[in-house]
Amino acid sequence: MIATRIHKAALSALLIAGLAACGNDDTGREANPLLIAAKTAGSTLAGMRGGEAQEAPAPRTPEQMAAEALRVNPAPLILVGFESLGRTQVMAMTGQNGAMRTYMAPSKEALILRDGMVIGTRGLGNDLSVAEPQTEALIRAGRSGSAPRVMRYYSGDGLERPLSFNCTTGPGPAAGVILESCEGHGARFQNSFMPQGGHLPVSRQWLGPRLGYITIQVLRP
Repeated sequence: MIATRIHKAALSALLIAGLAACGNDDTGREANPLLIAAKTAGSTLAGMRGGEAQEAPAPRTPEQMAAEALRVNPAPLILVGFESLGRTQVMAMTGQNGAMRTYMAPSKEALILRDGMVIGTRGLGNDLSVAEPQTEALIRAGRSGSAPRVMRYYSGDGLERPLSFNCTTGPGPAAGVILESCEGHGARFQNSFMPQGGHLPVSRQWLGPRLGYITIQVLRP
């Protein structure tokens, strides 16, 4: 049961990341964090201990991390890949306020989601205070259209600085995928979603100029 769930979720996330790499990504980062983790899983790090080189344990693959988290943690779980950091980690739900859920990693880094849509970040640095995507209804319905998106960021003086973007939504290059293409303030980004019955279980979303893109897949709703 768990193995089947992990396999299907991983395939969906890889599809989203692959599609996004073919889109209009002005950051120049086309790395898929799940693929990075998979490639490094077979490598070893050599260290010196007592004058002899020792092999460190290979990093766990995303599938292994997900399977372990599902086994030991009964809470709702997501698997998050940080493209700019080249790492993937599991986050567990630690709080809920209505439709808003806070997912946190052991490092205290957190994402705030509204049924798969990133609304804010905490503990990552250059945090997204709150996102106001008026394209959300279009994305969940898998419909084409246009609407603004406002992203508010914490500045050094503790105040929020809003960035407004003009966005359009439309079908992606593969069935079941919808793209949100946004532009403003000299920046362009493209989010990818796989809506299912109004939910967003798999996605690739842009957090901001500093944090870049992340991939998200639901392991346990």
